[in-house]
Amino acid sequence: MNSPSYLEASLNGRLDAAIAGLFKLLESCSLCPRACKVNRLKEKQGFCKTGLKPRVYSYMAHHGEEPAISGTKGSGTIFFANCNMGCCYCQNYEFSQQGRGREVSFEALAGFMLELQEMGCHNINLVTPTHILPQILSALKIAIAQGLRIPLVYNTGGYELAEVIAVLEGIVDIYLPDMRYADAETAARLSNAPGYPGYNQSAVKEIFRQAGVVRMDERGIIRQGVIIRHLVLPNGISGTEQIMRFISRELSVDTYISLMSQYLPYHRAGEFSEISRRLTLKEYEEAKVIMQKYGLFNGWVQEAFGSERFAGVNIKSVLKNE
Repeated sequence: MNSPSYLEASLNGRLDAAIAGLFKLLESCSLCPRACKVNRLKEKQGFCKTGLKPRVYSYMAHHGEEPAISGTKGSGTIFFANCNMGCCYCQNYEFSQQGRGREVSFEALAGFMLELQEMGCHNINLVTPTHILPQILSALKIAIAQGLRIPLVYNTGGYELAEVIAVLEGIVDIYLPDMRYADAETAARLSNAPGYPGYNQSAVKEIFRQAGVVRMDERGIIRQGVIIRHLVLPNGISGTEQIMRFISRELSVDTYISLMSQYLPYHRAGEFSEISRRLTLKEYEEAKVIMQKYGLFNGWVQEAFGSERFAGVNIKSVLKNE
């Protein structure tokens, strides 16, 4: 595949239909499993504290993602403020939960995409896009008309509705979903995400149906496919065994996985005794053994113990007037 799918979608009406359908969901917001039912078209706010306009904290050529995403020139990463989850250990809590950043127009967001392409980035990496999906697609339409030609990465915490993900078929080529928890009570307690495992697994199945196993170009840069991130938490509470079994049996043993060791007790993690410390080397090694037990050998592990390798550690805002 030589060009992003969204180019065809912009010509055949699929992109316009997706934008219209998703904006309709904002009238009584049901973009995500929370279904807050507030009218965001009239600037009402639910859990994600976002009305109509997207709020952006930062955008940059990010060299700290998985090698197939960052490549040699960086991933064109846009960090959106606010989130539909509430992880007590979030390293980016200042903008994911406290809303740091500034509101931008759809035209400005399109400009960020084009600027990142001009910088030579391999893709446009949309971090925490769920709650502002129609706004992002509106900006995408503007950017396409002005020459955007690099693929999208849908970089999500995984608290998604499969039926909303289905709307992205033929628009998004690369998915980077978390599979964070296998236990619903743990997800609710640590990330304020009721029902996470069920929603997550259904959404990931739809994601994999669309994009499938990773395909890379001759440079080793991903052009299409799914990379599943799994953050290993202390005391086994992320449910690595159940998640790797699911991936192996419900998706494919060829699935690419990013097994992340970088957990640190940020934000309010100290309030929860089971996650109030760093991950141990033994715990991470056990997670690697589990992954391999289920025949999952594609992807990346963090041999340097994840201190600053992947996933946006030490993100700095580059937006003025935040």
